[in-house]
Amino acid sequence: MLQVRNVQSAYQESQVLFGVDFSLKAGESMGLLGRNGMGKTTLIRSILGLKSVQGGQVIFDGHDITNQSTDKIARLGIAVVPEGRQVFPNLTVDEHLTAFVSNRHKSPRLWTPARVYELFPRLAERKSNLGSQLSGGEQQMLAIGRALVTNPCLIILDEATEGLAPLIREEIWKCLRLLSEEGQTLIVVDKYVNRLVDIASHHLIMERGQVAWAGSSQALRDDRQLWTRYLGV
Repeated sequence: MLQVRNVQSAYQESQVLFGVDFSLKAGESMGLLGRNGMGKTTLIRSILGLKSVQGGQVIFDGHDITNQSTDKIARLGIAVVPEGRQVFPNLTVDEHLTAFVSNRHKSPRLWTPARVYELFPRLAERKSNLGSQLSGGEQQMLAIGRALVTNPCLIILDEATEGLAPLIREEIWKCLRLLSEEGQTLIVVDKYVNRLVDIASHHLIMERGQVAWAGSSQALRDDRQLWTRYLGV
């Protein structure tokens, strides 16, 4: 579904990505790991067309999306749950979900606002609340729900549980596990490696703008030296 080939990106004279390569098949879940400042967010922005690529290619579902506009990439079937949630403060929960409903890719099991409310009952209780009236955890649930109702082929979650209370984090992990089991293709950035290895099928570790390690969840689970060397845990 997604092929990233020798991608290089820079901010003016400062190069951040140095030939990143990986591929993701439909139905797979991948953990994107690494310490802060190692290039994870730049890689995501490069895939989404938010950051221009100076070299290499990004292929999605057979389409070369390298340096394409973000709205075109979104219509092809990539949804993002951005770092910081970025919900609209002046829209209600229900308005968020209703405004983004789409099924361009004829998903056999349609995500609707009603189904999102089943997944996150807390949002159903607050469906008339504005985005600015939600807690951080509720905003993250809404950001995930907003991505789901577009019925995308791929969902990218940047810092999936950053800054959330432990109980809310558990709800997010439960949601991601369900999506993974249902065959939703995912890329998840998060620092809680011990939880990601139970959800993602394989992982990529970034170090100084390059792929330092790639492998299965079992391989990552078994080699705690990788955690210390690249993740600082």
